[in-house]
Amino acid sequence: MQHATITLSNFGAIAGIFATPVVTPPQVAIVGAGRIIEKVIMRDGQACGVKALPLSITFDHRACTGGEAARFVKVLVEHLQQG
Repeated sequence: MQHATITLSNFGAIAGIFATPVVTPPQVAIVGAGRIIEKVIMRDGQACGVKALPLSITFDHRACTGGEAARFVKVLVEHLQQG
């Protein structure tokens, strides 16, 4: 792989949930997808089980701020929820 800016890592395929990916230049960020887990959430005052995809992100502060990274993750989550 050459000249990557954002890399996707699927460590969930080997049973991982969260990770701390390491950014190596020229990458700006790595988004890691963990194993889908079952979570309990409250919906309308009732506990119910949902499936959740844990995401981990590491980014280079020289290329973007924490706010920019958070907005990127928010949009990514919104797109994943539509699917």
